Order: sequence, then C-alpha cells, then structure tokens
Amino acid sequence: MSVSETSLPAVLLLGELLFANSEWEALATIGKLRQVKDGCRKQFLSDCRSGVYDGVVVISRTYDSVQLTGRFDQELVDALPQSLQFISHNGAGYDQIDADACTARGISISNTPGAVDASTANTAIYLLLGALRRIHIPTLALRSGQWRGHMGLGHDPEGKTLGILGMGGIGSAVARRALAFDFKIQYHNRHPLPPDQNPFGATYVDFETLLRTSDAISVHLPLGEGTRGLIGKREFTMMKEGVVIVNTARGPIIDEEALVEAVESGKVFGAGLDVYEREPEVSEGLVDNENVILLPHVGTATYETQHKVESLAIANVRSALEKGTLLTPVSETRKSKL
Repeated sequence: MSVSETSLPAVLLLGELLFANSEWEALATIGKLRQVKDGCRKQFLSDCRSGVYDGVVVISRTYDSVQLTGRFDQELVDALPQSLQFISHNGAGYDQIDADACTARGISISNTPGAVDASTANTAIYLLLGALRRIHIPTLALRSGQWRGHMGLGHDPEGKTLGILGMGGIGSAVARRALAFDFKIQYHNRHPLPPDQNPFGATYVDFETLLRTSDAISVHLPLGEGTRGLIGKREFTMMKEGVVIVNTARGPIIDEEALVEAVESGKVFGAGLDVYEREPEVSEGLVDNENVILLPHVGTATYETQHKVESLAIANVRSALEKGTLLTPVSETRKSKL
C-alpha cells in the first residue's frame, strides 16, 4: 500500500505474542501498529473514553490480555472507539467477549477454531486415561517415597462407552483418538453430524441418554447462557455409578460444588479437569480429592499450538485490513451478516 503511515488504519494488539511477532510486524505496511502490554481495566476504560484509541479499526487480543482489560462486557464494549470494526480473538473459546454487545455495535469478531483441536484433544485423552487409572494417587505416592501408596485398581478403556458432549472440532478430535483405545463413541450435539463428518461412526444420542449410558463423559461445549451450569446435581444423579468426567472446555459448564459431592460420594470414580468454575480459584474439595486430576488450564500450552493460534489471529487482522472480512468469524458475526 503506497500510503503514508498517518493514513493507515490503526491496529491495537492487547497483550504480548510469543511466536507470531514477525507476522504482526509485517502488518506495518498496511496498518499503524499499537500495543498495550501492561495496565489494568480501569486504565484501559479511561483511555478508551478519553480518545486514546480513536481511529483503531482492529483489535487483536490475546487470551491473557483479560488481565489488562477485564472481560469485553457491555461496559467495555460501549467504551471502545467508534472506529472499531473488528476484534480478532486469540483462542477458540471467546466467552471473554460479549459477542451480542459487539454485534449490536456492528463489531465483527473472529476466533481461532481448528488451531487448538489437536492439543486440547490430546489433553482430554490424557485426563481421561489418567482418571480411569486414578493415576494421581501412585504418582504422588512415588514422589513421597511410598512406592504405590494406596492406589487400588483402575479401569481399562476397552469396551467402555465414551460420551462426548459437543462434537465440534475438538470433540471430533477426541473421538478419533479414543477409537485407538477401543472406546465405543456416542455423542450429543445440537444436530447430528452428517456422515462425511463422522468417519469414526459415533452414535448420536439425546442429552439424557448420554448422561445415563456413558461410562465416561468428556465435555467440549462452548460456554454460553445455554451451557452454563449444564451439568449439576440433577445430571450427576442420572449418571452411571463410577462414571468418569473430563472437562477441557469451560469450567462453568459444570457445577463445581455438585462435582465435588459426586466425587466424594463415589458416584464419579475419577475426574480430569483443565478448567474451573471460578478460575484461577479452584474448589478446595477438588484440590483435596486425590481422585481428581487437575491441570491449570494448559490444554493448548504447546509451542506448536500457540504458534498456530497466534498466526491465525494475525491472519484475521490482515484479512480485516485488506479485505474488510474475517477468515474465521464467530457464529454471532456470521448470523449478523445473513
């Protein structure tokens, strides 16, 4: 673009990149680059309202930038510059952003679907197998000089029915991996998958059937009003005795207090969690229970995945600047364009 820098549209990066810095810097030929690396929500709101970011057309935000701005809720969306047209979110789940508030303002949003599928699915399988074997108990025992400790026996995956809640990209990646361990796969989704998207032959069932008949349940749903608290005391009551629960999606989908009760009662044999209801806070009942494997939301924490995610987020910025469209718009944005 043969235009002066002052006439270029402004792009604001919230947070810091680990791998895609060259892709970000390459945008300097088509956009005026700005970045926020530190601060707090109060400061960001004040700067937005005082015109510091006037002229910004695209915001690219990292997942951890929520520590700098807080959630993109109605208050923050109302304060964003009137020039803003696009938000490129670095991550598959975008519950940090009030998509409806953005849509009402005409702001389009993109996320990074696909880029996180493999690493999140790998984490889910790790947690699933670990929970079946209650692997946390002998691991801690060995490290404390007690050899196996009081580990007891676990379960093999062969022949077990795995219920997948949400058969999108990540759920499908879990299904493909689970087949290698001879799980029988069933799933619940908003709609059954067409045959060409179900090469693993998973059986579609309704939500209640999945709860009642699965030996293990893996959660891969987005967080929204329809899924918040989806699994609570009533749902745990429906499940098989000794069920295994895995959640690598979003913590608030499962009522944590109800999960603690279910694990303590033995209803849930084991749980594998990478996400929590009130992150970074984790319920004491989960921390203290050795039948629960805990990870601190690190499902996508690999070199390869983070590079893919950052690169896709920056590619969305480039597409917005060059073509006025996003490569991977979220569903709310897609619907608003119909």
